[in-house]
Amino acid sequence: MRDLKGKIAIVTGSSRGIGRSTVDLLLEKGMKVAGWSRSTQELVHDDFVSILCDISSWESVQEAYATTIDQLGKPYALINNAGLGYSFNLEDTPNEIWEQMFRINVHGLFYCTKVALADMKREEEGHIVNISSIAGNMGIETMSGYCGTKHAVRGISHSLYKEVRNFGVKVTCIYPGSVQTNFFDEIESVTANENMMQPTDIASSIGHVLESSPNYHHVDLEVRPLRPKGRIKK
Repeated sequence: MRDLKGKIAIVTGSSRGIGRSTVDLLLEKGMKVAGWSRSTQELVHDDFVSILCDISSWESVQEAYATTIDQLGKPYALINNAGLGYSFNLEDTPNEIWEQMFRINVHGLFYCTKVALADMKREEEGHIVNISSIAGNMGIETMSGYCGTKHAVRGISHSLYKEVRNFGVKVTCIYPGSVQTNFFDEIESVTANENMMQPTDIASSIGHVLESSPNYHHVDLEVRPLRPKGRIKK
């Protein structure tokens, strides 16, 4: 089991939901955390730095990484959590919405990974955790754009782990089912509810894979709520 105390992590989309829960958990485990988000995070902790970053911009990602290095040091872990989704039939999807999903969910993940990977390879250790979705393993009606981005995350993750495994760098892709977060604010057909998984549940899985022993590698991890519709009424 790997001791995370003192190691440095970057968490994107850190201001709420899964990202915020992950920040809290990693701080509890003694890590130093850089929270990258589009808004300043009101969290006061000696080992936490809030960094403004638009992950869809290569320039912004480079600046955020330089700030992270300056204030905390080289990261051991990168949690690519930031993402968004909208529900439309494909032909009704506004072009700007389609492009926004790919800029954040795919290009953003590429930029954040690219900027951190060279240092991880030089250090011969590191762990990249990509948050995909069950939408990355299947098709969902009215979610073709979002599914497309999350299938891309899966493909990138599977290719990347084979590129970097011999450098001691791990790549793990997590595929959550429904989580009670603000994600569903933009999905009219679904309302977030207590039968969904909680952000803390996903954070616990992230913590678990980061603590795995150096030669033990979680490639894929699919997680779902046990009772998505609640208890059966008798």
